[in-house]
Amino acid sequence: MAQGGTPVAFALAGMVALLTCYAYVKLSCKFPEAGGTAVFLDQAFGANLFTGALNLTLWLSYLVTIALYASAFASYGATFFKTPPGWLHHALISAGILLPTAINLINASVVSKSESYVVIGKLILLALVIAGGIFHVDPQRLQPSEWAGWGQLVVGGMVIFVAYEGFELIANAAGDVRDPQRNLPRAFYGCVIFVIILYILVAVVTVGGVAEEVILREKDYALAAAARPSLGQVGFVMVAVSALLATFSAINATVYGNARLGYGLAKDGQLPAKLDETRAGNPIDGVIVTAALSLVIANTVDLNAIAILSSAGFLLIFAMVCAAAWKLAPQIGARRGIAGVGFLACAGALVALLRDTAHRDPKALLIFAGFLLAAFLFEWIYPRLSGRPRQNPRRRAAANLQE
Repeated sequence: MAQGGTPVAFALAGMVALLTCYAYVKLSCKFPEAGGTAVFLDQAFGANLFTGALNLTLWLSYLVTIALYASAFASYGATFFKTPPGWLHHALISAGILLPTAINLINASVVSKSESYVVIGKLILLALVIAGGIFHVDPQRLQPSEWAGWGQLVVGGMVIFVAYEGFELIANAAGDVRDPQRNLPRAFYGCVIFVIILYILVAVVTVGGVAEEVILREKDYALAAAARPSLGQVGFVMVAVSALLATFSAINATVYGNARLGYGLAKDGQLPAKLDETRAGNPIDGVIVTAALSLVIANTVDLNAIAILSSAGFLLIFAMVCAAAWKLAPQIGARRGIAGVGFLACAGALVALLRDTAHRDPKALLIFAGFLLAAFLFEWIYPRLSGRPRQNPRRRAAANLQE
């Protein structure tokens, strides 16, 4: 979508993430509790239908993110077959979700222990690709004359905004951080700035080193194609293998995290009581429900629509977190101007993404609208049918910390 301006698109998305990061820093330092985003929204807007639906939207957005990772897992897995049969893509998608689910069900502790090693491996490989590929970059491919229009640069950046959403999870661990006033800002700003630089470098190497027709032809595994000019077929295979490991570990971690987010929402009365049950500290039912719904999404919605759905969901949530920081600014020591700009950036980016989606892929827009409608209807109907009143997530988070 952005063509030669792809590095600019990543930078624009990164600036929106950085503005949102400011809100998360201020809110996390004031409320360093396990509830994370749910606590922030509750503090600003109260425990009601609106905040409940937003929290459920966050849970649904992570389901879509798992589907996105699984689609990427299948795309890279298919590169190891000369003529992959039609059914293989869905088989690989399903395997990419079911295997991590089995790990979560059998031994969830393996998830956290393995993540650091996989991340280190991914970064080493990306460093090799960048170092080798930077010498094959054709500056002409990155000239402003090769960029799409500014509108497409913004929309392109917002389609991949989901690539930045991971910093939101830091808020969930804020209660366990030593010296949060010092370490939380370092964690938030450090990771976002590092990832912005990394994505821009990867975009420069990919778009600057590979012809546009090759990117279009091999769009589902473009990073592996970018390794080929400098590292040959060995580089292509190395990236493909690493992408399989990276997406597999991402699914592993997101199933782990979203099952626990669902557990928290169930404790608050926002999801069925069955999801707040654990066995040996593991929310088994939450893991199974997360995997089952992700399987359905990944096997029925195309990759571009999945990316749009996930990015739109996080832009909506992040806009409201910035609004929460604006409302609570005197209490949390935030500057209303920065929080307000963050809200406008997220809201404006969301509108730009949805407007373009309405023209480019109306079906994806309808699915996103259906997600939001389902979240609000569920939050309105479920308490009435179940008789479970919605609880205040901050009180629950505080009680858990005291325990």
